[in-house]
Amino acid sequence: MSKHLRNAASQRRLLLKGLAALPLGLNFGKVQASVAEADCELCFRHTHTDENLRIVYRSGGSYIPSALARIDWLMRDFRTGDVARIDPRLLDILHTLGTTCGGESFEIISAFRSPMTNGMLHKADGKGVATRSMHMDGRAIDVRIPGFDTAALRDAALALQAGGVGYYRESDFVHIDTGRVRHWVG
Repeated sequence: MSKHLRNAASQRRLLLKGLAALPLGLNFGKVQASVAEADCELCFRHTHTDENLRIVYRSGGSYIPSALARIDWLMRDFRTGDVARIDPRLLDILHTLGTTCGGESFEIISAFRSPMTNGMLHKADGKGVATRSMHMDGRAIDVRIPGFDTAALRDAALALQAGGVGYYRESDFVHIDTGRVRHWVG
């Protein structure tokens, strides 16, 4: 491993140790308020479609409608082609995690799911897919950051106390949603 990569990995470990020391009551709203005027950029690669997107979705405290529409398209149900509005709060959580954890981009495993797709997945694996999943409302995403420990991503998401966090170690992804604060292991 190159010296640069070792230094980056060391810096990430230190940052995560700092996250672990944060009080459990970390206020996501305060974190977001501190960056409200900054340009917020996200970078994605969808693992099923191999589509990539790097985009500023919020600037000067306002969401950019054309950017949100492009994100909605990227996060569509890749099985059916159905598109839904993705909750901008979910994007804000991802932006905060990306800033906190580093990494070039998020890999999307699953984002919006149509009722048909969710039903099919629930039938195939009833214990891992909720009957009324937040994916169906554009309020959930399953992601990983390449080269970044998925358990550490889970810990960073938990520290935000901004919504639901599921950890799927075997499949190597973290579920993040804008619902009530809760967590589970899948």
